[in-house]
Amino acid sequence: MKLSVFTVATPDLTPEELAKAAQDAGIEGIEWRYKEIPAEVANEKPSFWRNNLCSIDPSASDEELERFKRAAADHNLVNLSVTPYLTCGDVAGTERVMQVAKKVGASYIRVGVPHYDGTANYNDLYKQEIDYLHHVQELSQQYGVKGLVEIHHNTIAPSAGLVHRLVSGFNPEYIGVLHDAGNMVHEGQENFRMGLELLGPYLAHVHVKNARWVPTGEVQDDITLWRSEWAPLDQGIVNWKKLLGELKAVGYDGYLGIEDFSAQYASAEMLKNFAAKVKAWLA
Repeated sequence: MKLSVFTVATPDLTPEELAKAAQDAGIEGIEWRYKEIPAEVANEKPSFWRNNLCSIDPSASDEELERFKRAAADHNLVNLSVTPYLTCGDVAGTERVMQVAKKVGASYIRVGVPHYDGTANYNDLYKQEIDYLHHVQELSQQYGVKGLVEIHHNTIAPSAGLVHRLVSGFNPEYIGVLHDAGNMVHEGQENFRMGLELLGPYLAHVHVKNARWVPTGEVQDDITLWRSEWAPLDQGIVNWKKLLGELKAVGYDGYLGIEDFSAQYASAEMLKNFAAKVKAWLA
């Protein structure tokens, strides 16, 4: 297995700084965050989801895209993915991201999945996603870029079982799954080994982060209330040493992409900590 970094987790680094820090840490691939930075947040302190300095702007010109391609190449890194925040049904937006991925030499993009909050029926959202994934598969064939459905809480794909239901009717050469055990702590946790076995050829990429549950300090109707929060890699619910062993057991040999939101370390140190811990656990 190889190591990568999703640049949402390194918001204070420029593309060039991120590439050097990744190379220094022994990381081999980059997943570029694809999201505009609104003008009103440009003067804010860098942050994961707002003023993230390591993001591809959706309106970027070919010359601007060359910067990201070059940053990776100059440090012997693979441009692994262009990772946007698409919505289900945005076929035009999905095609644009695939075009960008092809230009920078990336193999994957993340595709849209309906949000689930109970206001719309799951079965209706499921049908919308299947229709959308048919378009994604056609675009993937056209551009040679695989579309990945991420396991993510608060969507209709919070677990391996439910994401497999979405992708199982498609060709795993074109549609795959981005496994995210950290997201499954918030919602969707099931036996990890069983889920990996179920996904089989659809397992295309893995994000590495952790989360945990803590009491809120509130009691409602005599029930103690809990909330989930991000946690350092070795201090959350996911036993990453065990999970890495299970990934080995099912034959996974792709990338492990760090997406640490714990803010335990500064970005460059976080990358070195990730690489050192994962290499030790794999050994």
